[in-house]
Amino acid sequence: MQHDEQSNKLNGQRPRLKPALIRVEQLTKNYYLGRNVVPALRGVNLEVKQGEFVALMGPSGSGKSTFMNLLGCLDRPTSGSYLLDGVAVSKMNANQLADIRNQKIGFVFQSFNLLSWMTALDNVELPLVYSGIPRAERLRRAQLALAVVGLKSRASHRPAELSGGQQQRVAIARALVTSPSLFLADEPTGNLDSQTSTQIIAILQELNARGLTVVLVTHESDIATYCSRTVVFKDGVVLSDHANVESRSAAEVLSDWPADEEAAA
Repeated sequence: MQHDEQSNKLNGQRPRLKPALIRVEQLTKNYYLGRNVVPALRGVNLEVKQGEFVALMGPSGSGKSTFMNLLGCLDRPTSGSYLLDGVAVSKMNANQLADIRNQKIGFVFQSFNLLSWMTALDNVELPLVYSGIPRAERLRRAQLALAVVGLKSRASHRPAELSGGQQQRVAIARALVTSPSLFLADEPTGNLDSQTSTQIIAILQELNARGLTVVLVTHESDIATYCSRTVVFKDGVVLSDHANVESRSAAEVLSDWPADEEAAA
């Protein structure tokens, strides 16, 4: 990529810009309580280009979680448009939205949402079951996803046998197993201690370095400093949107801490 950009400059051409993976225009979302209308989003305009790592911040009730739900096709906007990879998902029906969620979007939540009676491998494999992928291929992909997050040796463990950080890594592997275009993380470090949180962010940074687009909701300003861009919501609108010129490296921060058992797992 760097060579291509240098060649373009030498030839008098502008470097090719990455296309927008997410483009929302005048996006609104209203909730209705009896006859009362509660506006959660008030005409949001935002673009996220392929390969970005974006933090969404703001106080409770600011609209960031509503915005995340719309990005993840878990809800529909009241008005406005949402293009995901050039496709107008805001106009899709429920079945089409389900297909988009399963094929293009990976989710990670604060509460992990693992099935307690299943092993780590079975939990990771689950999204592929709904896609009708043959068993042998499901196992191959699930094992590869666990290896990416460093938990290949924990494949047969159930959630209760794993630490909080390990459970979140299983959840990340489950989100990756469908090879999504967009990775959404809603407070993924909210239930974790500082070192384990940094381990999770290190994984997300590594995935982002490989080209995965990551959008993360967080209340923690220090977590946002690991992202390349921070978008702050307030009262249903974008209050600020700025690049983090010197975003921190989670791997470098971890190198200053003594290694623990979970990091080596």
